[in-house]
Amino acid sequence: MVVAVLDRTPAIGDDATAWRFLRSALTPATPTAPDGHFDEWFARRCGANAFEVDRVPLTALPGWHFDDGTGDLRHESGRFFTVAGLLARTDPGWRAEWRQPIILQPEIGTLGILAKEFDGVLHFLMQAKMEPGNATIVQLSPTVQATRSNYTGVHRGAAIKYLEFFAPGRHRVLVDSLQSEQGSWFLHKRNRNIVVETSDDVAVDDDFCWLTLGQILGLLRRENVVNMDSRTVVSCIPLPPEAPAGEGFAASLRRSMSREAEPLHPDGQVLSWLTGMRAQHELIQQRIPLDAVLGGEWFRDDERIARRDGRFFSVIGVDVRASNREVRSWGQPLLAPARPGLVGLLVKRHRGVAHVLVQARVEAGAAVVAELGPSVHCQPDNYRDAEPGTRPAFLDWLLAVPAGRLHYDAVQSEEGGRFYHAVNRYVVAEADEAVPDEAPDGYLWVTLRQLTMLMPHGNYLNVELRSALVCVHSLWCAGSDDDES
Repeated sequence: MVVAVLDRTPAIGDDATAWRFLRSALTPATPTAPDGHFDEWFARRCGANAFEVDRVPLTALPGWHFDDGTGDLRHESGRFFTVAGLLARTDPGWRAEWRQPIILQPEIGTLGILAKEFDGVLHFLMQAKMEPGNATIVQLSPTVQATRSNYTGVHRGAAIKYLEFFAPGRHRVLVDSLQSEQGSWFLHKRNRNIVVETSDDVAVDDDFCWLTLGQILGLLRRENVVNMDSRTVVSCIPLPPEAPAGEGFAASLRRSMSREAEPLHPDGQVLSWLTGMRAQHELIQQRIPLDAVLGGEWFRDDERIARRDGRFFSVIGVDVRASNREVRSWGQPLLAPARPGLVGLLVKRHRGVAHVLVQARVEAGAAVVAELGPSVHCQPDNYRDAEPGTRPAFLDWLLAVPAGRLHYDAVQSEEGGRFYHAVNRYVVAEADEAVPDEAPDGYLWVTLRQLTMLMPHGNYLNVELRSALVCVHSLWCAGSDDDES
């Protein structure tokens, strides 16, 4: 039965696990992670190592080459990832067919956070990690953030720290799910998002520190500190509602997490709606040689692969030196978005319960035609001269939203290991009467509980929606009930 998916407790353990997570989320400091500890530690780590990232021509990347038969950009090992071509066809809209470069990375990587209880509160071992594409080069990463090629030693570098804690059967698994990554730039890419708890003594390396979940969520109020890999793992952590009190925005978010809160649409209807969207929309994906992408809108020279109109993204090369990585120097391609993006989540209160507006979003590299995505997700500059009716729904409303309706507004980086300075402005805004209660075709109002119940199951919520939900959780865990906005 489809309803059973939404009724399932979103944890490997039981409800008690979710309440342990909540206690950590509501704890801003502990003797293990005192006030000011993160800022001092993070400042030291950012200055403790030497990092250099320089743009170089694609033809100058050691170990990488353009395949003679296809033009695909490959690594000599045959591992890591490949930049190939994709022909995508979907329903008529702004464009029904197009060709583009796409990243092929069939390996399932591990995004793992190690948890341990101190003084009755779960703490999480986080890493100050350098990635070549980060907008701010060092960001807060999971304990383990590694592709299969990395942790099997294809790079011939040092071993991945703390990987042994994620060996099967060694420690208690609290969260474990396969989740998709950026469907516009990856073809069928997934990573394992996992949280394991240990009672063992853990020797803490200089680049790692223990933080409560509340401290991690608090850092999401800052720009470009918590990396995408951390955000997606944290999004999978189940949180029960705190006892809802008051009538403010934070209280409406808490009620939205409750099993007792009445949603606009029953659970089974939500699943049926998404299934219908997947059946209704067409998505035909055909892998083609990268050379077959070139010659029209796209071109390639020694420096890069890019569109002639400068839109969407390009593929560039970087030379990297990092004194504390498993490999101290390497070169690689990165996908570089042309402009910053906008990820917006619209919220409305119905009978005192916050509902968020999601869309069934079709992306070129999606594995299941459509996943649930944020209310708005685009690079606004790509639509500056779009035909009437082809601009993303609610984009213009969100660009002009009054400051008083903005509850969250911060720029966050996306995956720095594959993308160069890819940033999105994440916005959580409370909708007014200009946003209809009756969602347009392809959109649906849902509660936070309904989204949380889907989280353990892969390919339901895309990575941008998962990141946006973590931003929402940072509001209701830290928000005050006397906020009447």
